[in-house]
Amino acid sequence: MVLISFFSCKKISQKSQPIALSQDASFDWFDYKGKDEVFKTISKSENEYLNPVLAGFYPDPSICTANGKFYLITSSFVYFPGLPIFESTDLVNWKQIGHIIDRPEQADFSGMGVSRGMYAPTIRYNNGIFYVICTNVDAGGNFIVTAKDPAGPWSNPTFIPGVDGIDPDIFFDEDGKVYITHNGPPPNNITVHNGHRAIYMFEYDLKNHKIASESKLIVNGGTDMAIKPVWIEAPHIIKKDGFYYLICAQGGTAYEHSEVVFRSKNVFGPYLSYENNPIMTQTFLDPNRKNEISTSGHADFVELPNGDWWAVFLACRPYGMELYNTGRETFMMPVEWKNGWPTIVDGNKALPFVNKKPNLPTSKEKMAPTTGNFVSHDDFNEDKLDFKWNFIRTPLEKWYELSNGSLYIKPRKESIHTETNFSFIGRRQQHLQFEASTKLSYVLTDTLQTAGLVAFQNEKQYLLLGKRLNSNGKTEIYLEETAATVNNGNPIILAKQELNEKSKDLFLKIEGKTRYYDFYFKTSENEEWVLLSKDVDAVILSTKEAKGFVGTYLAMYASTNHFAKNK
Repeated sequence: MVLISFFSCKKISQKSQPIALSQDASFDWFDYKGKDEVFKTISKSENEYLNPVLAGFYPDPSICTANGKFYLITSSFVYFPGLPIFESTDLVNWKQIGHIIDRPEQADFSGMGVSRGMYAPTIRYNNGIFYVICTNVDAGGNFIVTAKDPAGPWSNPTFIPGVDGIDPDIFFDEDGKVYITHNGPPPNNITVHNGHRAIYMFEYDLKNHKIASESKLIVNGGTDMAIKPVWIEAPHIIKKDGFYYLICAQGGTAYEHSEVVFRSKNVFGPYLSYENNPIMTQTFLDPNRKNEISTSGHADFVELPNGDWWAVFLACRPYGMELYNTGRETFMMPVEWKNGWPTIVDGNKALPFVNKKPNLPTSKEKMAPTTGNFVSHDDFNEDKLDFKWNFIRTPLEKWYELSNGSLYIKPRKESIHTETNFSFIGRRQQHLQFEASTKLSYVLTDTLQTAGLVAFQNEKQYLLLGKRLNSNGKTEIYLEETAATVNNGNPIILAKQELNEKSKDLFLKIEGKTRYYDFYFKTSENEEWVLLSKDVDAVILSTKEAKGFVGTYLAMYASTNHFAKNK
């Protein structure tokens, strides 16, 4: 039997067999409610929009315009489908229309760490074709995919061998020539100081898929080598009024992140650094300010029909000490041109949660919200998963099914402790204060099995609210924590309680209160929630503690091998 991917309608395994629904963990619905205090307290008029425009783990945004619409994509690392793509007519209301990477033959993330995979894409439109250039770290490097319809299908990757670097940009010049710019090692691999990187450019033969010139160094180190700049990256080339502008991120993705700009009359340079760089950073502001937005940078620009310019960029909403569980999010601010240089408006001031909308007609289309406080309910009544759901790594076999208003997940030997495509279907945590709940039905047959609801950063940093058989053969609800700084990195049980043996159903809820999470359960829909564990420190889900580049996912999970000693 050939099984079909709900995302792409492509074959994913000739050997797969139908999953046996009666043996699987079934989830009847999943509710998510955003309750951020900041969105409760601020007021917004019809002429204003909210930042972030894409809340939750949507980093490294890139944007283009085509046929009167705007298209935005972000990094996704090893989550699959990968590279989510959004469409908008007003830059404020964004509708996800698919993913760039949605077929196993496009990318296999097997065995990769969570923060590997798809890094920092760029999207551009030229002569009726959409182009995305990106880096698949650890699996081929830099590549290009194309589509005539931004909703897909997108082509299989065409890799660009011989490029030593990440964060590629593709630029189409007016004379028809194509240039690729990227981050790379310092010249001759000689590091002058820690974090020393460089920006390179080469001409690319798009028709024959090959590099058409020598790779040329266009920026060494950053804005000024005298100040020992670090991590110059995320280059984008823009042409305006006879100048080539190079915008880059500088300072790394943490608190000292910034956006800088250079310009030249020649595409290959020399590029002059703007004397008033950086054009955006939150580095020098009071870290104790109310409603802090930090780590801003990694911008891309887009021009509106009336000649206005806007920037999308990543930033974070920390709850103190550079801690954030939501990951790096997509924000937006206007761009102002003065004396031949662009600056992000108020980019060096405290970034606002509310700002004046772009000069565009407001979209009337009804779509799922991507920012502000909202409620999201999925009853799994469709014949395919909503775009908000992701797997961890590429699924190479069919292990889930949508049937009769339930999502059935096959528990397999792969567990959450391993860098595999274990049985996990999750969505982003998009708020600092939130609730996530689901209804689970699963008949346990041995003590190695589990199913439940997990708040997940990576395989070594998570909080799992699950169902299992204890050593006495009794069914119990439990809360498991795994963190590098706890119990030598080994899982520990924070709380547990035996359940009524007659109850097949189990309702699970996680309530996030910024840094501290509460965990609840009940065995009947009409019951009150029972508190299993209160004020659990979820700092282990922060990017700072977990390391890497992703944000927290809230996921349904099942395994037949979760409690095996040799996982």
